[in-house]
Amino acid sequence: MRDPQDAIGGNRESVMSTSIFNSNHRDQRGTKRTRADASSSCGPNLYLVTAFALGLMILSVTAQSPSSSGSADAAKRKTLVILGDSLAAGYGVDPTEAYPGVLQRLLDEASLGYRVVNAGISGDTSAGALRRVDWILRRPVDALLLQIGGNDGLRGQSPSALKTNLVTIIERTRAKYPDVRVVLAGMKMPPNMGAYADQFEQVFIQVAKEQRAALVPFLLEGVGGVPDLNLPDGIHPTPQGHRRVAQNVWTVLEPALKKSTPLPAPR
Repeated sequence: MRDPQDAIGGNRESVMSTSIFNSNHRDQRGTKRTRADASSSCGPNLYLVTAFALGLMILSVTAQSPSSSGSADAAKRKTLVILGDSLAAGYGVDPTEAYPGVLQRLLDEASLGYRVVNAGISGDTSAGALRRVDWILRRPVDALLLQIGGNDGLRGQSPSALKTNLVTIIERTRAKYPDVRVVLAGMKMPPNMGAYADQFEQVFIQVAKEQRAALVPFLLEGVGGVPDLNLPDGIHPTPQGHRRVAQNVWTVLEPALKKSTPLPAPR
C-alpha cells in the first residue's frame, strides 16, 4: 500500500486561509497572516495524524447516523466518496455536523443505500487531491463528490492547472469504475479578484459540461459571507451553515444518484 504520507497529497506547503468573500483578500507575497491563517497551516505532527485519520476513513465507513451504523446490510451499501478540503473535513465543528455527515443522514432518510466516505483534508488543493486519488480508488467508489479547488483560488493558482487536475481526477475515477456517478461542487472567488474570479468560476462549469458531470453551481450558496452561518474566522461554516451546504449539494446529488444509469463519459 502507498505510504499514507504520500496519500495526503503533498500538503507540506502552507495554504493561505482567508474568506473567499473577504474584500480585503491578499495573496501570500509579503502579507501578514491572521490567526485563522495560522490555524489552517499543518505542521509535521498534524500531517501524521491526518494521514492516519484518512486511512481509517478510507478503510472503514463513516457511520454518521444510527440507521447506518450496525445495520445488517451495511456491507451491501454503495459508496459515496467526498474528495474535498476543510469544508468536507468539517474544520471547527464536530464531524457529524459537517456537511458529509448531514448528507449521510439525508441518504439514509431517502433509503438510497449509500454510505459516505469522507476523504476531506483541510488545506488540500486540486493538485493534492490528484496525488492521493489513486490511493482512495483502492476501495470501490460508486459515486464521487469532487469538492476541491477553493484553496487553489485563494492561492491564485492557474485556472488551467485547476481544470487539468479536476479532469484527471474524474478520468482516473471513471477508468477504475466506469459506472461511477460524478458530482462536481463549484466554487467562486470574491469579485475584487477581477478577471481571475471569472476564469476560476468558469473552470467548474467547463469541467462539468465537458466531463458530463452533475454540477453544484456554488457550494457555499447562501452561506458564504453570512456571519451567522460561519465561524468567527469568517471562513468555515457553523453547523447550521453546513446544513445549508448539504442542502445545496443534495439538490444535485439526489437526482444524480437516482438516475437509472450514470451520465456517460465523454468520448
